Amino acid sequence: MATKGNLTKERLTESMLQLIQTSGYSGTGLNAVIEHAGAPKGSVYFHFPDGKEGLGVAAVELAAKRFETLIVEAALSADGAAEAARAAIEALTTIVSESNFRLGRPVSVVTLEMGAESERLREACATAFESWITPTAALLEADGLDAKEARALATVVVSTIEGAVIVSRAMHDTQPLISAADVVSELIKQRCLKIEGTR
Repeated sequence: MATKGNLTKERLTESMLQLIQTSGYSGTGLNAVIEHAGAPKGSVYFHFPDGKEGLGVAAVELAAKRFETLIVEAALSADGAAEAARAAIEALTTIVSESNFRLGRPVSVVTLEMGAESERLREACATAFESWITPTAALLEADGLDAKEARALATVVVSTIEGAVIVSRAMHDTQPLISAADVVSELIKQRCLKIEGTR
């Protein structure tokens, strides 16, 4: 069972994650996080001695874990990589739409704002992207692609999803994500069929 301290730490991390998505990393102050989390003053530095940067890393790690879980769950309920990619994008589309286009892609936000300013945050973001590329590549390998091609295609898939969320949020329209689901799933099918044709 989680202790009171751990629950406070989790609330702070969750609040940081939500505020990054709505206000950006630079626009999110520690006082705003404390207020949003309903946490005691001083709790940030108790749980995150390195302050905002440490809290930002924790938020990126939480975002990474959630999208990785979404990929894994999509894979379990789908027949192959193409269906899994579509299912993951559709689930993400629902999240973006139901949040009134306020949530989605916090890792991209932190990368763009802080990638050149904080090596620690840049590394956390790189690790997050890797945690999505790796299981996607594993799905593609299971469908017959060799490791190198699977890795390359998985990187394209993750990059496409990231871009589609950003465009959807800018336009307040889910069509970019819907289009991404169509294009990504078709691309995966074509690549896998090409592999089958050479056997």
